Amino acid sequence: MRFANALIGASPLDLTAIAVAAEEAGFDAVAISDHVVYPENLTSAYPYTADGAPMFSPEADWPDPWVLVGALGAVTTRLEFITNVYVLPLRNPFVVAKAVGTAAYLTGNRVRLGVGAGWMREEFDLLGQPFEKRGARLDEAIEVVRALWGGGMVEHHGTHFDFDRVEMRPVPTEPVPIYVGGHSEVALRRAARNDGWVGIYYTVEELEEYCLQLQHIREELGTADRPFEIVASPLAMPDAETVDRLAAIGVTTILTSAWMAAGRLEVSREEGVELVGQFGENFIAPLRS
Repeated sequence: MRFANALIGASPLDLTAIAVAAEEAGFDAVAISDHVVYPENLTSAYPYTADGAPMFSPEADWPDPWVLVGALGAVTTRLEFITNVYVLPLRNPFVVAKAVGTAAYLTGNRVRLGVGAGWMREEFDLLGQPFEKRGARLDEAIEVVRALWGGGMVEHHGTHFDFDRVEMRPVPTEPVPIYVGGHSEVALRRAARNDGWVGIYYTVEELEEYCLQLQHIREELGTADRPFEIVASPLAMPDAETVDRLAAIGVTTILTSAWMAAGRLEVSREEGVELVGQFGENFIAPLRS
């Protein structure tokens, strides 16, 4: 089983030290969340709480994922970087392909692009992107970024994006895996067409249900024989029994937070370094011994 530590809750100025400590503690990846702004007047409902209120405050820091990956990639050697999740239809796919492709190229293919359709209408309005049909634009944007990362002259003529032959350089030397977040049937089918699924804040029982749905969808779509990653954030401590249970349903990476597991929402640099080290000693090392 692989482990990824979510970085939300620590100051961006402390993340290089925490990433180095996470790599030393045995974590395989760190996960980076994404928002551009937080509107003062927020009416959109957050999809992962019962009352629709976000679990974060306007004071939370949201560093640009690709600037952050550049900084963290420069101080680590094997740590991978997952976005959980990047709102792709909020952006121009050419700009995304350039940023993500450059980050992957410079880090030796250590980038995994987790994407979602997005839930905050206010951000779409501010960035001048239509909120409606964002799922369809997401699907087509994935086609565009994959084509641009492939190297050489490429063209695309679709419903939302249409361009003649262009070439983008540099490009990753290996394909960037694309994971999809969300638990609706549409999101699960989108994940099944791509390289993996990101599932956050679910009980083990809920994860078993979603993973079974994913397996059935992948069999239906004819993608069940492809490599497929499941990055899951279970509402349970990763003891040996829980890890075995998750592995049996196809989970490949446990997405956790060393400080949230210790009951902390925010940490200083020293606390973050200490807690990722303790998590590695208490959970990662025993499972791998």
